[in-house]
Amino acid sequence: MTKVHRPESLSAIGISVADNISAMLAYWDKNLVCRFANAAYLNWFGRTSEEMIDKIALQELLGPAVYEKYLPYIHGALNGVPQTFERELPLPTGGVRQTLANYFPDVVDGEVKGFFVHVADITPVKTLENELIRTNEIVNEQNNRLLNFANIVSHNLKSYAGNMNAVLDILANPASQEEQQEMLGYLRKIARNFGETVNNLNEIAKAQNQIKLKPEEINLFDYVNKSIEILRLQVVSMHANILNHVSPNLIILANPAYVESILLNLLTNAIKYSHPERPPVIEINATIVEKELRLTIKDNGLGIDMAKHGKRLFGLYQTFHQNADAHGVGLYIVKFQVESMGGRIEVESEVGKGTTFSIYFKL
Repeated sequence: MTKVHRPESLSAIGISVADNISAMLAYWDKNLVCRFANAAYLNWFGRTSEEMIDKIALQELLGPAVYEKYLPYIHGALNGVPQTFERELPLPTGGVRQTLANYFPDVVDGEVKGFFVHVADITPVKTLENELIRTNEIVNEQNNRLLNFANIVSHNLKSYAGNMNAVLDILANPASQEEQQEMLGYLRKIARNFGETVNNLNEIAKAQNQIKLKPEEINLFDYVNKSIEILRLQVVSMHANILNHVSPNLIILANPAYVESILLNLLTNAIKYSHPERPPVIEINATIVEKELRLTIKDNGLGIDMAKHGKRLFGLYQTFHQNADAHGVGLYIVKFQVESMGGRIEVESEVGKGTTFSIYFKL
């Protein structure tokens, strides 16, 4: 008869204690035959002591697929190295539980006789951990939305403030009655657009606690024209030519405030970073590419060294030209807004020739 090694720690008292704790305890010899299993271990696998002890092999108990996953830890324990790991363990009755397992080598006179197994069901802990992760993701998303909202307010209202100040300066000393009337008309348009922007920002504020932004049907051609009108003084002062090639009947589903902010940011940059040797020419097009709407804003400005700056182009506070009023926030906001609406943004640029931003909206 083969002599079975039984660790001294598995005394009658020890067995009694082991059967009255919730953790699973077992002992497997170096041939991977079960020599001990407490009540929790037997219950977990739906086995009786008679079926398990001195009879069943570990591979038979776990099944080939699960056994294969456990092999590295089994070999480690049989080589005398304690093992600790987390695993999903399937139940014989169906379902899966999260476990934390420990394999402790049983070493006698320098020889590994087998290993002790301690397995704890940590499913409740993992469930709580996952809930905390989800909660943290929600909090981070809300914080990002709040930061984005603050940045939208800052950038959008800055555009209005700059234009209003410029108009008021002209109105203080108009060159003629005609110019005065023209500036008053422009001031009314600014005020009207400003009111619409505030309403859109108010809708964003209401949506801060929503998981997804509520899209609306908007006429993209009108929004492009609206943005051009807001930037009219910059356009005139820089002798810029903005060509709106978007179809007048093109309707997209998107967040109005985000679309306005994206257009204002990209058009402002196209004007701000124009080439000193030529007036800015900005072309805006919209085409259907497979299942996406591609909006392109192409300029003939300074361009960006993509090999040098491409990876950090949309990073926060990243600037690529020497303009004193560059803050490195606009493109960060644009990317956030595009992705928040389920879209994506791509850039092509060449130094000295210009830049093309391509924004893809899902249809």
